[in-house]
Amino acid sequence: MDVPRVVSRDEWLAARKHLLAQEKQASHAKDVLDAARRALPMVEINKKYSFAGPDGQTGLLDLFEERRQLIVYHFMWRHAESGFPGQDQGCPTCSVVADNIGHLAHLHACDTTLVLVSRAPLASIERFQQRMGWAVPWYSSNGSDFNYDFHVSLDEAKLPLEYNYKGQGCPRT
Repeated sequence: MDVPRVVSRDEWLAARKHLLAQEKQASHAKDVLDAARRALPMVEINKKYSFAGPDGQTGLLDLFEERRQLIVYHFMWRHAESGFPGQDQGCPTCSVVADNIGHLAHLHACDTTLVLVSRAPLASIERFQQRMGWAVPWYSSNGSDFNYDFHVSLDEAKLPLEYNYKGQGCPRT
């Protein structure tokens, strides 16, 4: 690891102010990008998706829990048959995200519901969720086209392989 140079306080302050200006530019660019994302048009979803959850089968509309907005986090799963021998558990990176979700009351106050969705069987999801101690609603889309239709699956049985609207070069988790 390279150790930063030791400089005078004035030289450090000049460097810090320069970096601060760059950080402000990056923040502004992110604000512009966020506004563009919020302005994306909506698409009507006419397909009837079914999810397995703790209370049985449910549809996409039910996941909203009567709130105006729904955030679906596509939680990737490591299946033994998907090239992860001996594994039947959640993706480590997705697990870090789930560990840091926080209290859902804050989203609910914004009329928003958050759910996790995985292609894994519900029994596997529930076992993993209990082990991790998470209370976020989590549903199985196993056997449906939901993850494929939204381009969030790396299932090589469903070609062409595409993740997040990109082709073959995507990460394998």
